[in-house]
Amino acid sequence: MTIAYYCVLFAGILPILWAGYAKKANGFKMKDNAAPRVYMESLKGAGQRANWAQQNSWESFAPFAAAVIIANLCNANPERIDLYAGTFIVARVLYGIFYITDKSTLRSLVWMVGMAATYGLYYLAFTGSKI
Repeated sequence: MTIAYYCVLFAGILPILWAGYAKKANGFKMKDNAAPRVYMESLKGAGQRANWAQQNSWESFAPFAAAVIIANLCNANPERIDLYAGTFIVARVLYGIFYITDKSTLRSLVWMVGMAATYGLYYLAFTGSKI
């Protein structure tokens, strides 16, 4: 399995980590699991921002995962695929950290880096880049 495929796996786990942080930050109790969406919508502060990071992480997952798979199917340069996938993961981790700590400008910058990495994977696939 390539590094990029491990990155897809981690990208699928990352939203769950942000959700866990959101719950922990606001004192989640098992009774809150009866209506978890209502509970998550009631969060404030860092917990609320962690929930928003979770939601955005799910939104970014599908285009990223597809880009990794497509780039591999098109036989693009595996080292470049791994580089772009790793860049995406670093950007998404920083995105969540900056979201939770309310650093909106940095959050937006790393969001752009993550999206650029995703689009870079599509570029590799569409151009058949072997470099």
